This record gives sequence, C-alpha cells and structure tokens, in this order.
Amino acid sequence: MMENTVAYNTKETTRNATQATSTVVINLKFLLAGIFFGFLLIKSEVISWFRIQEMFRFQSFHMFGIIGSAIMVGMISIFLIKKFNLKTINGEPIAIAPKKFNKGMIYGGLLFGFGWAITGACPGPLFAQIGSGATVVIITLLSAIAGTWTYGRFREKLPH
Repeated sequence: MMENTVAYNTKETTRNATQATSTVVINLKFLLAGIFFGFLLIKSEVISWFRIQEMFRFQSFHMFGIIGSAIMVGMISIFLIKKFNLKTINGEPIAIAPKKFNKGMIYGGLLFGFGWAITGACPGPLFAQIGSGATVVIITLLSAIAGTWTYGRFREKLPH
C-alpha cells in the first residue's frame, strides 16, 4: 500500500513539474513577443512625447500613418480570424462579441484623448517609455492604474 502511494506521488509530482514547465514556456513566448513589441514601439518613435504632440497639433503625419496602418492590420486580422475560424495558442476558439454603441464611449474617448495629449503617453507604450528611461512616466502609469480601478469601482453606477 505504501509503495502505491509513493508511486502515485511521484507521478503527480512529475505531472505538476511538466505543467509548470509548460506554463513557463508559454509565458516566455509572451515575454519575448512583448519585448519585440516594445522594441518596435521605440524604433518607430511611437513612444516619443514629441511625436505625440506633433500628432495632436496636426504638424506631422507620422503617428496618423502608424495608427492607420495598425487599424488596417487589425481589420485584416479580424477578417482572417472570422474567415478561417482561427484558434488561440491554446487551441481555444476566438469569439469576437458584438459591441453595442452608447454615448459613454464618446465621453470615455474624449477623456482618453485628453489624458493622452496631456501626458504624451497612451497605455500601450507606457512600459516601453519606462523601459527606455523616461521614468517620469511611472506617474502616468500609476494614474492609469488608479483610473482603471476607479472605473471598475463605479462601473455599475455609470451611464452605459
């Protein structure tokens, strides 16, 4: 009886170790993709406060071109996901839920745009900005976290 318990514990320990290794490998893929994405953000100057200010002052096409190309890539990606019924890296089906428009989206978009214009940073490149040495952006990151928490706290009371 004792031998079976030891053998079972050994098998379970081996299975847990294999699952942990699998999780590390999957997370490593995401880490590498994130590092690559951060590199692209830095090299394309998307994280540059000056480029963002140029965009909001309509002085340069640079950011509009990048945003426009990102929209096109997103549209093509959604089309391909739907057409070929693509799955996630874990084999799960990708479901894109339809979104219903409401006026809160206008207010949220304006608030987002004002924050972007004032800080010179949108949430996507915050970590790349911090990683590139613009440590003052930590204040923007903490503000984004506080804003997200506040929205989550009062979501039920807000007009949707």
